Amino acid sequence: MLESIRRAVSFLRHRQILHKLGVAISVSVIAIACYVLYHMLRGIDVNEVIEAIKSTEPRSIALAALYVAAGYFTLTFYDLFALRAIGRNDIPYRINALGAFTSYSIGHNVGASVFTGGAVRYRIYSAWGLNAIDVAKICFLAGLTFWLGNAAVLGLGIAYHPEAAASIDQLPAWLNRIVAFATIAALLAYVAWVWVKPRHVGRGPWTVVLPGGPLTLLQIVIGIVDLGFCALAMYELVPDDPNLGFVVVAVIFVSATLLGFASHSPGGLGVFDAAMLVGLWQMDREDLLAGMLLFRMLYYIVPFIISVILLTFREVIIGTRLKRLQEASPAAPAEPRREAIYVRERGDAGS
Repeated sequence: MLESIRRAVSFLRHRQILHKLGVAISVSVIAIACYVLYHMLRGIDVNEVIEAIKSTEPRSIALAALYVAAGYFTLTFYDLFALRAIGRNDIPYRINALGAFTSYSIGHNVGASVFTGGAVRYRIYSAWGLNAIDVAKICFLAGLTFWLGNAAVLGLGIAYHPEAAASIDQLPAWLNRIVAFATIAALLAYVAWVWVKPRHVGRGPWTVVLPGGPLTLLQIVIGIVDLGFCALAMYELVPDDPNLGFVVVAVIFVSATLLGFASHSPGGLGVFDAAMLVGLWQMDREDLLAGMLLFRMLYYIVPFIISVILLTFREVIIGTRLKRLQEASPAAPAEPRREAIYVRERGDAGS
């Protein structure tokens, strides 16, 4: 059966059907979101939205910012886990934290995070001897942690409160609950599958050893904690009236995030917002839109600015060291000088 699946996937890749299907899905999701947004935002009073932002309690904004910071801190463990999984225990946490924070914050804003985030990771990790294949493995394992966490949060959340998902997918509550239990069962089956013996995916140098059962459970916990902090930030910013409860907001938030991710639009712009407006239809639209704008500022814009500043400083430092080495040994080849800078950077980080 597995061999048949591999052959089918290989055929689809050869015909570029998977790529075309992915593009079609992205375009469809964005088109539907634009249609929904057009109808949901008609009649919105911009002045009321601005007033709602101004009237938001500073305490709520501060708590949301704290939850966002905790979420990004948890994101650093995605890369830490992936680096340990491929056997690179020599990479300091500070480097892994820089790679994770900058790659995710830039990838979230620019879009196509697999490529943009991978490029940022390669720029940082290549200084420590990692090649493109190593970085691809890190991206794969970090993405696996993300999806396992999403499956756990949605499975448990929808099983507990299926009506929350019904407001987005328009399916009956009983069917949503069945899908949730099926998701949990698939998650448990995967854990059992990797627990029995070591599992591998990929071929040749691209082969990745999947984390075993205990480490997979750790992956799920990391993903749940990350999404939990992000959902708490959004919950803190949405209107208090009506109070739908944290679980409802969390399920709708994670569902909206996944739809935004599937669209590949920068920051899920349009798609995430449309899903939130549809899912939380009971709330005042102006107040809800104000909360969403504040969340977007805290979760997307501020981390993006910080990441650009950090990467700029890093490049300035590397460029300064390169210039000093060129002045000290003008006859030396350019590439070895760059390697010397990277070695120096490793030494500084290690110290």
